[in-house]
Amino acid sequence: MSVLEIGCCGAYCKTCPEFLNTRCPGCRTGYENGERDIKKARCKMKVCCMEKGLNTCADCDNYSTCAILQGFYGKRHYKYRKYEEATRFIREKGYSAFLEIADGWNKQYGKYK
Repeated sequence: MSVLEIGCCGAYCKTCPEFLNTRCPGCRTGYENGERDIKKARCKMKVCCMEKGLNTCADCDNYSTCAILQGFYGKRHYKYRKYEEATRFIREKGYSAFLEIADGWNKQYGKYK
């Protein structure tokens, strides 16, 4: 289990077919070694996280006031609320606790024990 399996937004990428089939490298893979250029990334959250050197938005000091993040979590679809729940869980309990729970999920989000 690795923090690289968590999207900047809180999605658990390890369950995503695109990630598993290497069609999607996830939020951070490739940026650390120069294979991918962060300046070409379209996701504002990813750019912000990478430029600040954060694992996910859960690590950000501006978490509760970030317009990018709150705009993303404010979208109407259920999954955005679940991604927000994930980052709140990570902030409270840490990455190890999150990965332990998320490893039992079959989607990019799930239930917490």
